[in-house]
Amino acid sequence: MSILNSTGGTRQVPVPVGRYAYLTFCALVFLFLVAPILVIVPLSFNAEPYFTFTEGMLRFDAEAYSLRWYREIVENEEWRRSLVNSLTIGISATVLATVLGTLAALGLANAHMPARRLVTGLLISPMVTPVIIAAAGMFFFYSSIGLGQTHLGLILAHTALGIPFVVITVTATLAGFDNNLTRAAASLGAGPVRTFRKVQLPLIAPGVLSGGLFAFATSFDEVVVVLFMAGVEQRTIPRQMWAGIREQISPAILAVATFLIGFAVLLLFAVEWLRRRNGSAPSRR
Repeated sequence: MSILNSTGGTRQVPVPVGRYAYLTFCALVFLFLVAPILVIVPLSFNAEPYFTFTEGMLRFDAEAYSLRWYREIVENEEWRRSLVNSLTIGISATVLATVLGTLAALGLANAHMPARRLVTGLLISPMVTPVIIAAAGMFFFYSSIGLGQTHLGLILAHTALGIPFVVITVTATLAGFDNNLTRAAASLGAGPVRTFRKVQLPLIAPGVLSGGLFAFATSFDEVVVVLFMAGVEQRTIPRQMWAGIREQISPAILAVATFLIGFAVLLLFAVEWLRRRNGSAPSRR
């Protein structure tokens, strides 16, 4: 590639072949990962009760597309109850996980905390433990104390799964926090609670919200723990989809999956916005 220089002549600039090859490779990997998921979206508008593209869909006939499966979700009592359960359990577990995880991260941020590494390992252990092992343990524990097949038991179980995400994100945010601000607040007479509410929390809020979003996504997407602990009245959206695949195959599952894809995209945008905001927050000097 040739460009003009300051003397009016031209000089050769090497073409960044490596960069274009890298971008092409990333695009192909992205297509490989996303394309199978995106196939679900057009299939959810299939007018026929099939999981494949019909000849009419391939010809783009208007009659081959329909909203019947979206109407079925709205009109079906089981799907509505599952959505209410998912939101109730997910929001409750997110609030608990965010509060407890933030308090734990504040303690772990203190360099003088005894056995800090051991406590950190225990707090994030639900993230690295196979979920089926965690689900089996939760089933026996909560059943023994009378919380099996209850909303409260599921909320507490999902809280335990969401806390590690809050601890990690808030701890990473606190790593860049300027501790001189808390000392200044204490020198002005502010107590620990007032210092946290007026100084720390506003600055680490992006990290707290990011952890809360991850905790909510973990709860909303969880199916293994629900399979072990939930009864008929505690079925969530993933559990209802699992039952729909095993008991009665219906393209309504594809319509629900389309909603979940849209929700995941919105969640990713929210996390990215919080990450950018957190990156512009004041750092430790």
